[in-house]
Amino acid sequence: MRLMLAIGFALAATPALAQSPDWPDTPLARVEAMAVLQSFNADLLSHASATLTLERWCAAHHISPDGKIIAKLDRAVQKPATDEQRHALQVGPEEPIIYRRVRLTCGDKVLSEADNWYVPSRLTAEMNHLLTDTETPFGRAVLALDFHRILLSAKLVWDVLPEGWEMQPHLPAPGAGPLAIPSTVLEHRAILLTPANTPFSEVVESYTAGILGFPAPR
Repeated sequence: MRLMLAIGFALAATPALAQSPDWPDTPLARVEAMAVLQSFNADLLSHASATLTLERWCAAHHISPDGKIIAKLDRAVQKPATDEQRHALQVGPEEPIIYRRVRLTCGDKVLSEADNWYVPSRLTAEMNHLLTDTETPFGRAVLALDFHRILLSAKLVWDVLPEGWEMQPHLPAPGAGPLAIPSTVLEHRAILLTPANTPFSEVVESYTAGILGFPAPR
């Protein structure tokens, strides 16, 4: 069965804002924050494993002393796979699909909240054990599959600068306090596939303000 995948990139504002004392609300800091997010997004797009990308990001930006990513499971949330997801994963209505929701943390900062639907029959017994009985991040648990991803959508959900700012004679005026950063700044949706192009997981990754959890350049 052939996957028909649409790739999109959109901008949308979000009202859930929190102040970051590490980033001042100045035009320069906003431009720097936008550049940082674009760099992070490019890094995500060029690698199959978001977990490993987050580990490199955490270590390179000294967000925590050890630079280690920990997955904290949220077992209270359940989201059954939709018919569209079953079609994308090439499974019938009776094939078990497991839902897993985690928060990926670096030190005391949450960097990502991930929703994952995966087909356990396409993983090894050890992988299934790690995913159901431990808090191992998904990308690390299935790393031996040598998987790749097909992007369904990438959405920057924070208007760091107002639309059309580049055509104005001046940058926006600075704010009175710290820069207000949304709780979610970027969202990716993707299908993970084996080297034989067999899909085994659909993921929705919501990246948080923790991505900017280091002091702004001075």
